[in-house]
Amino acid sequence: MLLRSSALIIFVANGSNAFVVPNRANVQAPVATPGTHQHPSATRLFESSESESTTVLDVDEITEKRRRAKAALLGLIGDDSESMKNAAVDPILADPITKEPLKISTMGTILGGQSSNNKGMKVSLMSTDNTYTGRTNTYYNLLREQENNEEEGTDSNDDSGGDTSNSAVSDVLNSIQVFIPPPLRPVLSASGVLPGYIPMRDLFTSPSVSFAYERGWRQGFASAGFPGADKEYEMVREFFLPLKPQTVVDMSCATGLFTRRLAKGNDFARVIGCDYSEAMLLEARNRILSDNDLSSGSIRTKLDLVRCDVGEIPMQSDAVDALHAGAAMHCWPDLDSAMSEIHRVLKPGGRFFASTFLAPYFRTVQAASGDGIEQQAFQYFEDVDVLREIVMKGGFKDEDIEIEVLGSACAIIKASKS
Repeated sequence: MLLRSSALIIFVANGSNAFVVPNRANVQAPVATPGTHQHPSATRLFESSESESTTVLDVDEITEKRRRAKAALLGLIGDDSESMKNAAVDPILADPITKEPLKISTMGTILGGQSSNNKGMKVSLMSTDNTYTGRTNTYYNLLREQENNEEEGTDSNDDSGGDTSNSAVSDVLNSIQVFIPPPLRPVLSASGVLPGYIPMRDLFTSPSVSFAYERGWRQGFASAGFPGADKEYEMVREFFLPLKPQTVVDMSCATGLFTRRLAKGNDFARVIGCDYSEAMLLEARNRILSDNDLSSGSIRTKLDLVRCDVGEIPMQSDAVDALHAGAAMHCWPDLDSAMSEIHRVLKPGGRFFASTFLAPYFRTVQAASGDGIEQQAFQYFEDVDVLREIVMKGGFKDEDIEIEVLGSACAIIKASKS
């Protein structure tokens, strides 16, 4: 802020006052005219200045300091327009549609670099065409549907002549989908009343499943040959560490079972846990916040959670050192897109580690469900040759793929990007 008078300029910035007294060459001594009162302090101030060394700030310097003071003040009170302008470009995250790097800006009152409350800060992730949102204490929502749903919900000029009553019913059913019995959901989807329903995604969007996942559900995978989370983590770590990776992605992270281990190992600069399910990500965040090692600030690894579709990964090409997908591939509706995206985001030499089930584990479920993505509960991989073909179709070379089977139905995939 600048306070001006005919005899002095006071510059106020960042809580300190810079007192600048002009010299006689630029300002005439104050003269009392007949019939007026001359303030004595102004006369004394001018007279005392003649015996001191003085400095004059030119207009450009004053303007620049004023701009800096304003920027500092806006940063303290959380001005949105200024924060958007100065948003930092994330080195990994990208618009899921255009793949353009995202600028990230926090919004809200920030004092001393910290949020003014314990509810986290709202975050905007911006590309040229799209803006996505999130919170530092939950996750970043980088699903394409977020943008599409916002546009559909605000379009008041739609004259397509569609059945608005059926659309209204669909909206209601989508909002209460979790309460619709699972056997009815495929029927409603086939009739067009519940559009976009995919059984593979449906199961893990349920809060009850996210609650149960680390409370017995995941431990049950041992019957298929999964060695357990601690042993699996060591296998992942052993495969990744020779690269000395900086950024590791935990795709389809669920409740963060491996995300937390990858972060707590302090082996990587950044770990990004990704999942399609909001329920899983919220459970993952709760577990991160309740983990003393992760919440105490003693871990050097930066940990982010991102909601996304593995078939449309919101990351820049050739940006990720290593990607893990534990017990996940059998839940991906579009395997071709998923594997192509994983290959795209990995750096040359980057590594992919995945575990999944072979079909024998799902025989009972497979018999009960129908054929096709619209009805299947899971992807059914008959053998390692099928898995190898899927990974190769994504862009990995045959000689860079290694697959082994543990127990009766646990497949471990290791692949490198040439």
